[in-house]
Amino acid sequence: MRTINHWINGRTVDREPERTGPVYDPATGQQAAQVAYATGDDVDAAVRAAQAAYPAWRDTSVVKRARVMFAFLALLQRHRQELAEIIASEHGKVVPDAAGEVQRGMEVVEVACGIPHLLKGDYSENVSTEIDLYSIRQPLGVAAGITPFNFPIMVPMWMHPIAIACGNSFVLKPSERDPSVSTRVAELYAEAGLPDGVFNVVHGDKTAVDAVLDHPGISAVSFVGSTPIARYVYERGTTHGKRVQALGGAKNHAVVMPDADMDSAADALVSAAYGSTGQRCMAISTAVAVGRAGDALVDKVVERASRLRTGPAGDPSSEMGPLVTGAARDKVAGLIETGVHEGAKLVLDGRDLRVEGHEDGFFLGPSLFDEVTTDMTIYKEEIFGPVLIVLRAADIDEAIRMVSDNPYGNGTAIFTSNGAAGRKFQNEVQAGMIGVNIPIPVPMAFYSFGGWKQSLFGDLHVHGPEGVAFYTRGKVVTSRWPVPRDSAVELGFPTSR
Repeated sequence: MRTINHWINGRTVDREPERTGPVYDPATGQQAAQVAYATGDDVDAAVRAAQAAYPAWRDTSVVKRARVMFAFLALLQRHRQELAEIIASEHGKVVPDAAGEVQRGMEVVEVACGIPHLLKGDYSENVSTEIDLYSIRQPLGVAAGITPFNFPIMVPMWMHPIAIACGNSFVLKPSERDPSVSTRVAELYAEAGLPDGVFNVVHGDKTAVDAVLDHPGISAVSFVGSTPIARYVYERGTTHGKRVQALGGAKNHAVVMPDADMDSAADALVSAAYGSTGQRCMAISTAVAVGRAGDALVDKVVERASRLRTGPAGDPSSEMGPLVTGAARDKVAGLIETGVHEGAKLVLDGRDLRVEGHEDGFFLGPSLFDEVTTDMTIYKEEIFGPVLIVLRAADIDEAIRMVSDNPYGNGTAIFTSNGAAGRKFQNEVQAGMIGVNIPIPVPMAFYSFGGWKQSLFGDLHVHGPEGVAFYTRGKVVTSRWPVPRDSAVELGFPTSR
């Protein structure tokens, strides 16, 4: 059985791990590898390696740091297909979808290549007589990332390229469900010329997470995952004096107005709800049909969703792959059953799907509920699978209230041909990322990604300018280089003159 071990101080740990967990091929349901589960000592070894590497990396010129990022970017481009296939083999998403994930991660590295510009401070001359004032931003030390299974390369790349380019060292704790690509990224960093110890990977479960949150040598922690765990990470991390950004769950709504192009809206909803088998934090899981839009929209979604080809990730004809584990599949199937019992109308049922030759795989077909209400479990819980639910609203005001009253505030979208409706929606709705005729409004990497309400714990979003702010701290310098003259003690409060 292949063992996926930690990457510490520029090399794979070669000793036998004390504990391991299974890594599955989701298409077959069979265990494909085992991954080491870090102990507190393993995490400590990674942090010590990062601490040892930090001073020299911090003092490396910002231009040389950028050159390492350029080299890293070139290697990612060269190995893009390989990385996508690694992701698909452990996550289950189809290879083109995985390749898109690699591309979006690379875009953050492109931003990190511009770190000399992003770290520029401000300078004011003669704020007072012969006194100059300027601001700089300096790295924090050792930063850490705790990341989910659904985007095993992109979400970590929201974090470590920016953190490292800013002059920090980094410890990554990726998901234990699909860990291999993180080790491959570490190898590419080393090939790009990143010094040993600047980037480290420790695998594992809650033991590793708690060790990261408690370790006094870690200054900042970034997290993406479910809301209950995000709250836990934020509270425990900040209790130990760390800067924490913890991105939580989502219930992303798409409002479809009666004047929308229904074919385009249906295409967008099917793509956003069922892509990556619904295992996206920005998936549209909830459609709000306004007025007469409902019946036409449901019919068009059923028509498209029922034609989707579900199969193994490596099959070029597959459009939707399996869920990541058997437990994930069973959870989603159970929530579908709950929706039926609570009175929602199950228009399309994917539970009976069978994939020939892969009968033990973790497959579910696309499912669609209509006539859902806000008190139902399938509305209140994040399903995180290939299930789209449809609610009805009388007008745009009711639709906006519905979105804004939901405890999550990650992303939302509106489909309309009316500019006034689009502007009203983006101005009033309570969510962090808004799409207007765009189903998955993930911003480009030179902006920042993050939600509101229970979708984010902390003040700063990831990557982009807020990512730079998170991984650095400001320092303001007031300086004077006086010519020799008579001086005197002045006890008054300093003011400009």
